[in-house]
Amino acid sequence: MAALSAGLRKNAFILSSLVSRDFKLKYRRSFLGVVWSVLNPLLMMIVMTVVFSFMFRFQIKYFALYLILGQILFNFMVASSTGGLTSILTSAALIKKIRIEKLIFPIEKVLSELVNLAFSLVAVPVVMLYYQVVPTWRLVFIPLLLIYLTLFCSGLATLLGSLAVFFRDVQHLWTVFTLMWTYLTPIFYPVTMLPQFLQQLERFNPMFRFITYFRDIVMNGVTPNISDNLICLATGVVMLAVGVLVFRHFEKRFILYV
Repeated sequence: MAALSAGLRKNAFILSSLVSRDFKLKYRRSFLGVVWSVLNPLLMMIVMTVVFSFMFRFQIKYFALYLILGQILFNFMVASSTGGLTSILTSAALIKKIRIEKLIFPIEKVLSELVNLAFSLVAVPVVMLYYQVVPTWRLVFIPLLLIYLTLFCSGLATLLGSLAVFFRDVQHLWTVFTLMWTYLTPIFYPVTMLPQFLQQLERFNPMFRFITYFRDIVMNGVTPNISDNLICLATGVVMLAVGVLVFRHFEKRFILYV
C-alpha cells in the first residue's frame, strides 16, 4: 500500500491531468454540460419511481429518496469499474511510447467518476426538500463512506483492468455480471421482500453494505456504529489490496498483449 501511495504521489500531475481531460471530454459539446451529472440521476429516479411505486406498488417511505441514494452509489461503482476495465487497453499507445506508472490509468477512471459522483450528489438535497426530510449531523459521515467506496472501486477497477488485457471476454462478462448484481442489490425494492436466506446473503454484498450505510445517515437518521465502519473499510482495503496485487503481478506483460 505504501508503494501504491508513493507511486500515485510521484505521478500526481499526470493523474490530475487525465482526470481533468476525461471530465472535459465527457461533457464536450453538451449544451447543459456538468448539469447532466445532476439531471441524469433525477430523471432516472423519476422514471423508476413511476414504475416501481405505482405499477409494482413497493411500499417504501420516501421511495424516490430511497431509490436515488442506492442508484447514485451503484452507478458510480459500475461506471468506475467499467472504465477501469478498459483503461489499460485504451491507453496502449501511450504505454508503448513512454515509461509510465500503469496503475495510474484504472485509478484515474475511478477518480474521474468520483468527480461526477460529487456533482450527482447535488440531486439528493433536492429530493430531501421535496419530502421535507430534515438533514442531520450524521451527513458528516458521507466523506468517510466515499473513501470506503472509492477504495473498493479502485481495487475492482485495477483487478478488471489487468484481467481484460489477457482475457478480452471480461468486458462482455462484466456487463452481464453488473446487470445481475443490480437486481441482486435492493436498489429499487425493499430487502424484506427477499426470502430469508437471500436476506442473509445480502450481508456479503458489498454494495448493499455501502448503500445501507448511505441510506441510514441520509434518510433514517441512524449513526453508523464502529462495526459498520470497520466492515466498509475492510471491504474497501481488501478489494484494493487484491486488485493491486493482481495488477502488479501482470503489469510487466501488458505491453506484449495491448
